[in-house]
Amino acid sequence: MASPNLPSAQETSTDPNNPPWGLGGAFVLLLLSIGLIVFVPLFIVFPYALSQGFTMGSAEQTQAFVQFVTTDKTSIILQIVALFPIHLLTLFMVWALVTRFGRRPFFEAIGWSWGNLPTGRGWAVSIGLGIGLFLIGSFIAKVLGADKPTPLEQIINSSLAARYLISFFAVATAPFVEEFIYRGVLYAPLQRLVGIRGAVVIVLALFTIIHVPQYWPNAGVITAVFLLSVALTVVRAVSGRLLPCIIIHFVFNGIQAVLLVLEPYLQRFIPTPEPVTPPAFILLPLIGVFT
Repeated sequence: MASPNLPSAQETSTDPNNPPWGLGGAFVLLLLSIGLIVFVPLFIVFPYALSQGFTMGSAEQTQAFVQFVTTDKTSIILQIVALFPIHLLTLFMVWALVTRFGRRPFFEAIGWSWGNLPTGRGWAVSIGLGIGLFLIGSFIAKVLGADKPTPLEQIINSSLAARYLISFFAVATAPFVEEFIYRGVLYAPLQRLVGIRGAVVIVLALFTIIHVPQYWPNAGVITAVFLLSVALTVVRAVSGRLLPCIIIHFVFNGIQAVLLVLEPYLQRFIPTPEPVTPPAFILLPLIGVFT
């Protein structure tokens, strides 16, 4: 009989495919991360809106407020800046769940390694996949999307500050936050419960669905996101590790970020997208900035 003072084998496990946390904790973390996306921007934007003379009460006032927060440049910037505390809090929650507040090693348990793949080959394959997926995804988006503008593009085009901030978060935090949640915290207990195939299907479906609002109604971009989700989740399943997924995601987003930064200087060669009305509280579809 095990001593009550000693941790169980599962508690001390650092196998990223047999994690010490369960599916319930993983889904709670996912829901909390979405909750942060919904409510943190409110706490930041609402005081600014009040300072501009907005009041809440009637339907007309509410409609005017929604119009303001989705079109005012300063309001948009504040909502994008809100990604910083949101991502920090999300990373803290991931760390707390994975390590049980520091009682377990984080990087070993989350799968921050190449597994049986040599380090040099791991980097080369991951970077190559990131570039290849970006090229394929761009082609699919071009063919199926026919340059149909998206709410995210409207946000990006609202100001240079918005463009630069989104580019920054796309590479500095988004790949880590999303991979830690979907193919780290969520995938591992799912694989243990429903097997590899079931876990792959559920994770890639959740990852794609959560990105639909920011790219709707562009079917081409949504299809490209689906392709990326399939590739990342299959890589996680085959490698048994999370690090390759993070590198692929980082490269994919990095290419987009570089192109975003350069785009204003190439406007003479790039047609201006048609205006789109962003949804209310635009950070909801910005959960991962890009993917």
